[in-house]
Amino acid sequence: MPPEMPCLIHPELYFSDLQAELAEARVMCASCPVMDLCLAGALERREPHGVWGGQIFLAGVVVERKPARGRPRKHVA
Repeated sequence: MPPEMPCLIHPELYFSDLQAELAEARVMCASCPVMDLCLAGALERREPHGVWGGQIFLAGVVVERKPARGRPRKHVA
């Protein structure tokens, strides 16, 4: 893999629980020369989690945001 692949420089960002780090990883993907191949492979493999090809994966599907950990917030009426 070429060294210009950002996931090789900061791999921890691509599997973070923090939204800000996941967003940073997505931005870094945009300059990657293999972004499209990465995304295609992740879709084919149904990656369980992480940022792949500029997209966030959870349970094998692309999601807009990774849900926060812990109990969901109560809705106040």
